[in-house]
Amino acid sequence: MPKVYIIDVTNRDGVQTAKLGLAKLEKTMINLYLDQMGVFQSEFGFPTTHHEVRYLRANLELAETGVIKSLRLGGWLRAIVPDVELAFKLVPHLKHLNLSISTSDQMIQGKFKGSKTRASIIDDMRRAVSAARALGAESIGVNAEDASRTDLEFLVDFALAAKEEGADRLRYCDTLGYDDPFTIYETIARLAERIAMPIEIHCHGDLGMAVATSLAGAKGAIDSGVDAYINTTINGIGERAGNADLVAVLLAVTKSKGFAGKNLLGNSINLSLAWKIARFTSYAFGVPIPINQPGVGANAFAHASGIHADGVLKDPQNYELYSYEDLGRGEPEYVETGREICAGEYSGISGFRYIMGGMAVTFNNDEEARKVLELVRYANVESHKPLVEDELIFIAQYPEIARKLLTLVPLENIPSE
Repeated sequence: MPKVYIIDVTNRDGVQTAKLGLAKLEKTMINLYLDQMGVFQSEFGFPTTHHEVRYLRANLELAETGVIKSLRLGGWLRAIVPDVELAFKLVPHLKHLNLSISTSDQMIQGKFKGSKTRASIIDDMRRAVSAARALGAESIGVNAEDASRTDLEFLVDFALAAKEEGADRLRYCDTLGYDDPFTIYETIARLAERIAMPIEIHCHGDLGMAVATSLAGAKGAIDSGVDAYINTTINGIGERAGNADLVAVLLAVTKSKGFAGKNLLGNSINLSLAWKIARFTSYAFGVPIPINQPGVGANAFAHASGIHADGVLKDPQNYELYSYEDLGRGEPEYVETGREICAGEYSGISGFRYIMGGMAVTFNNDEEARKVLELVRYANVESHKPLVEDELIFIAQYPEIARKLLTLVPLENIPSE
């Protein structure tokens, strides 16, 4: 039976959100949490962007040494040969890629302004896929940007050319959130029948339907006999009105009427990490979780109406489709109201050792502690906010990796590994 896999794109599409961003340590923590959760792949960044290179290399090192255990780390590139060659020059150990190019007539005419044709779009994509394979890519997704406004026959030709060249899947991008659940189901089902290759669903929320269209598109792929890969972002953060929310998609695939009990997820997902990853990402981006966010919003399990309160006290299933424990919620939160010692960019050794001792992290001597403290100071400078406990522990455990994440020097040429 075909399966559904999750490819989270928070560290690529999420950080493209206007007015928002993540520090490299924060992006790394998200990859670690996604790995612990059981997510198939993280689109972890841009291999041709200089300030990303050390972060990308450091995360690949975490994967190579087994700190990141199963999560695939995929880079995003334009589907042109120069980008592919530059990516492997800057990040030689890159294994997984998504190569993107616009396919709609609107984009060909309105974006490329006559410099490309349908034929040249396919030619550029073919050359890029071939170059990526030759340079060692183990998996390649080919992105049809603005696929929902692309002529279906051309989309079929584009996908079959990608398949012939050795691509593993087609990413169908509903770039402007134009599709609805009915149109995307029909389009993906017809597309899957014609191309017989896995389809990746990438939906935006411009019309408020990103989760619904993602689910409908995945069903179209599965019903036509191919695997579906759903793109998500944590808390739905993404360009303009955002992307399909990770937790909401997971809940929909496992709890909704047409999907529950069908065991459609291709990876075993630890849903109990939902609350932790949503809270951390909210803190990192500086964007509060909406009160009515599925599963993780403050009101997701709150009941005020007398009838509802009475019903849920008698049996939670009367008014709750799933349990808050399923999402890792229910633990009390403590707020320090007395003396508090914080680690910041101006912290000293005594306070720092006191803080780390509270996390059961000890140092052999002050010199060892100072080396880690210096990294913590730089991490605070980069993020402009106090580090959470997991970030402090990560720096203490992997100081050399942390050093790479925190090294942001403007250079024309990135030193080789």
